Amino acid sequence: MTFKLTGTAIDVPALMDGLRDARAGACVTFEGRVRDRNDGRAVRALDYEAYAPLAEKEGEKILTEAMGRFRIAGAVCVHRTGSLGPGDIAVWIAVTAGHRDAAFEACRYIIDETKARMPIWKKEHYTDGATEWINCAARGVPAGGGAGGGAGGGAKP
Repeated sequence: MTFKLTGTAIDVPALMDGLRDARAGACVTFEGRVRDRNDGRAVRALDYEAYAPLAEKEGEKILTEAMGRFRIAGAVCVHRTGSLGPGDIAVWIAVTAGHRDAAFEACRYIIDETKARMPIWKKEHYTDGATEWINCAARGVPAGGGAGGGAGGGAKP
């Protein structure tokens, strides 16, 4: 079970190697990628910022909760920080379990809780030169009524 923030590209093959487990008949992965459009606007890039000490603590808590709620063998969640372009992986999650149902349910739980609870903020850079901090989702409703919905909790100060 691992949660990690990283300022570099997510190394999916290395992470997958760490999940090998003979007990696991299922491995479910999720890749959250940067879109080239949001709310009708063309996006050139995103900047992710995080309050690392709290994000790492909360990320480990989410994974521990998933391990307790679902019959899973392992879980990994890695979230990018820094500048990303369209198509880049912003968040990667993998869950292993004896059976697929538990793996799918736990993976969904981890991404939903990550988006709702993490102190991670997203700044969009549009092709017209404008920029905007996107308020983070709180249980599926953008905080402060903002557009988009990146991972995290609350508006960027």
